[in-house]
Amino acid sequence: MTGTDGAEPGTAVETHAPKPVSVGVAVISDDAVENPGFPPYRPRVSDLDPAKERQNERRIFWLFLASMVGSVLAVVAYIVFPIHEGDMGSVRLNNLFLGLGFALGLLGIGFGAVHWAKSLMHGHEEVEQRHLTRGKPETVARAGEIFTIANEESGFTRRKLIRNSLIGALALAPLSALVIFRDFAPADNPVTLLKHTLWEEGVRLARDPSGAPIKASDVTLGSVFHVIPENLHESSHPLEEKAKAAVLLMRLLPEDLNVSEGREDWNFRGIVAYSKICTHVGCPVALYEQQTHHLLCPCHQSQFDITREAAVIFGPAKRPLPQLPITVDEEGYLVARSDFHEPVGPSFWERSL
Repeated sequence: MTGTDGAEPGTAVETHAPKPVSVGVAVISDDAVENPGFPPYRPRVSDLDPAKERQNERRIFWLFLASMVGSVLAVVAYIVFPIHEGDMGSVRLNNLFLGLGFALGLLGIGFGAVHWAKSLMHGHEEVEQRHLTRGKPETVARAGEIFTIANEESGFTRRKLIRNSLIGALALAPLSALVIFRDFAPADNPVTLLKHTLWEEGVRLARDPSGAPIKASDVTLGSVFHVIPENLHESSHPLEEKAKAAVLLMRLLPEDLNVSEGREDWNFRGIVAYSKICTHVGCPVALYEQQTHHLLCPCHQSQFDITREAAVIFGPAKRPLPQLPITVDEEGYLVARSDFHEPVGPSFWERSL
């Protein structure tokens, strides 16, 4: 009886480790592969026929002119076809003509630039060897020479028709976007809009989103409430008003509060209310650290110290959160003493306080 390898039973079988196999050695030689060089240059129609060159130049001009027409069309469409609330037909018309204007404005520039490069600019293939740029006088002179050659080959200064039409197309292309973005801004003075909210004397603090009024006894140490004005549902623009009037309500030990002069009656037995809108870019400040009494904005990590009237202790915000003066009414419900004493929201608005 033999084993699987043919050896007699009881005899030792000599094993051999596999011999290492060489993967070879790469040999690099300067003349291993001959550089084929560039294929012979094939002149284009524009290179051989001056009439075709002028024809392509006119085509590029018309493309840039179409871009200018499209940019103006977008502005006109935005004005002529306004969007009316609840009218989907006006939305479709506005989007259709606005999109056509944008498309024509951008595609005209793109097609014109590509056609210019392919039909009129210098078409020879070239290789520029990599080298270190150290800012030597020779390097600066060579860079200026390259710009001069590029200008001559592209014909930017020589082909005035194309150059001027391109400049006009590029100048008009952002116009439609500027008109639309400008319309995003409120018609009224933003300082006035942000300085006044639905809060006024006697308005009860209510839970968000239920609208249930809050008693002082409901607010325990360490708790935090998301608050809206009780009269928010009476507003014709509740979402816009909520964006300005949203408040965070917390309760601390009265001795933990560092109250400045004139604000002694802005809190009620350690209960304080601050605007929920971050003073950096308007994100909702919604994270409350119970042990440190810090409010954190999750967008850009600005932190506010509630024990020091929401002073900024970290992050890009530049001013404290506005405080809402509060007290209680005869039924024990928390109410506002007045509106905020400063504008809420981001600090980039121009303010005259």
